Amino acid sequence: MKTTILGLALAALMSATAFAQETKTIGVSIPAADHGWTSGVVFHAERVAKLLMAEHPGLNVIVKTSPDAASQANAVQDLSVQGIDALVILPSDPDPLVNAIKEVKDKNKFVTIVDRAPSVNDNSIRDLYVAGNNPALGEVAGKYIAEKTPNAEVVVIRGLPIPIDQQRQDGFDKGIAGSGVKVLDRQYGNWNRDDAFKVMQDYLTKYQKIDVVWCQDDDMAVGVLQAIEQAGRKDIQYVVAGAGSKDMIKRVMDGDKMIPVDVLYPPAMVGTAMELTASALYDQVPVSGTYTLDATLVTPDNAKNFYFPDSPF
Repeated sequence: MKTTILGLALAALMSATAFAQETKTIGVSIPAADHGWTSGVVFHAERVAKLLMAEHPGLNVIVKTSPDAASQANAVQDLSVQGIDALVILPSDPDPLVNAIKEVKDKNKFVTIVDRAPSVNDNSIRDLYVAGNNPALGEVAGKYIAEKTPNAEVVVIRGLPIPIDQQRQDGFDKGIAGSGVKVLDRQYGNWNRDDAFKVMQDYLTKYQKIDVVWCQDDDMAVGVLQAIEQAGRKDIQYVVAGAGSKDMIKRVMDGDKMIPVDVLYPPAMVGTAMELTASALYDQVPVSGTYTLDATLVTPDNAKNFYFPDSPF
């Protein structure tokens, strides 16, 4: 009897040890660092990958960066061939990647989509969706402008022609609804400071009076401010951007009149997605559905809470 009990206890211990050391692989597919926000995504993905592998000795996290949708589709296929147990993907352009994502999901692997949702974003292609609040990012900015300068003439610099850009635009329009704010123009800046610089130069040539600039991204705001400074224009009262880069947060902290506020859209969300995915694999917790981060308005009163000087973005 004692021998039997001892044998069962030893078997249970061996089973528990094997479970604790069970080898699993999470593939992480993200865009290459083509602007400030995506450089933050790469930083946080690599940071959290190390933390997760230290926490789970049997876990391997593979982070792959891709410059465009075609390259990313190939990267996802490569990850699938390597035998991943879960995929965390922030698509460079979501709709062209639907088939590649669905192929992983069809193999009964756990799929987490981050930030940029395809037009089809349901249980057929993913288990979990983690994102900032894109409609709120636009709405928070719009409401601030409508309250601070209710009759402002505004120029808008959009991101890329993908669904989250439209969500932000719709949110902005909701935020300024009922006010006297007038939108003079909307053009794409591709979430790139050089492109935003060129768009702003065009605006400054076309419009003799501009009160406020709304651009969706802090990196674009750098180009916008450069264009305004070079042109020597004094009519522009301020710029509202978004993401929460350390440079823009510092401007808010310092009371820079050109950047009075910022709207959070943290690149660290990729790390949150990776942590939730690991929980689904190891902790057997019911992780599914949609996880949405707040679009907080950063002001001089709360900016210190969001300032991380060691971040690359």
